[in-house]
Amino acid sequence: MKISDLIGESTEYEKKKTLEIRKPKSWLKSVSAFANGIGGALIFGVHDNGELVGLSNSKEICDKISEMIKAKMDPIPQIIMKIHKEADKEFVILRVPAGLETPYYYIGDGNRVSYIRIGSQSVPAGAMDLKRLVLQGSNKTYDSLTSQYKYVDFSFLKLRSVYRKRTGQELDESDFLSFSLTDENGMLTNAGALFADDSPIRHSRLFCTRWYGLDKASGIIEAIDDKEFNGNLLTLLQGGEEFVKNNSKI
Repeated sequence: MKISDLIGESTEYEKKKTLEIRKPKSWLKSVSAFANGIGGALIFGVHDNGELVGLSNSKEICDKISEMIKAKMDPIPQIIMKIHKEADKEFVILRVPAGLETPYYYIGDGNRVSYIRIGSQSVPAGAMDLKRLVLQGSNKTYDSLTSQYKYVDFSFLKLRSVYRKRTGQELDESDFLSFSLTDENGMLTNAGALFADDSPIRHSRLFCTRWYGLDKASGIIEAIDDKEFNGNLLTLLQGGEEFVKNNSKI
């Protein structure tokens, strides 16, 4: 493996010229983001422009990295660290696997902040992101949580129709429990509520917009077509597909 094979993937890898001991947040936020996401790695000894500058004290840096992660991360994520030698230079590669106990927080400077990865940047997790990470850390998902709605109070004609069309079979009452659309007490899960004909989940919405041109260079930012769909997930899917077809010449 060569450093050049890694640094091209900016989402999963991040370059650091050296270890910033006095500014641990500058790199620990990425440790948090990688642990909260799909994992990643920080490569110390590589300039932002890709130049391989190397490190003169690799062993000392490894010890310092371990020390700072233990002191300023909660919970402490799993890490895999090694010294990599290439072109007569040494580098430290800090791999952070996807964590199982999310969210992972940076707790330095009197703050307690959890980060997520967006593109090549590590940014603070928002309220919805934190809720997702908490559920993820407890081996739960939003879809699987039991809602406040009873199965008997809702109809599923659209879901039954699409299921019959796709599989050639009828959707039985027992299937709702098997597919985790209901729980053992006859209550809808959030997934079940989202598939109900009149979905009670008010955030179940889709916004579709076709703008004038391909960019804003013309100065015209008015929408040519604009639609909002709400309710059942199947309605959102069908409405979105229809919008794309109506606004596509090819």
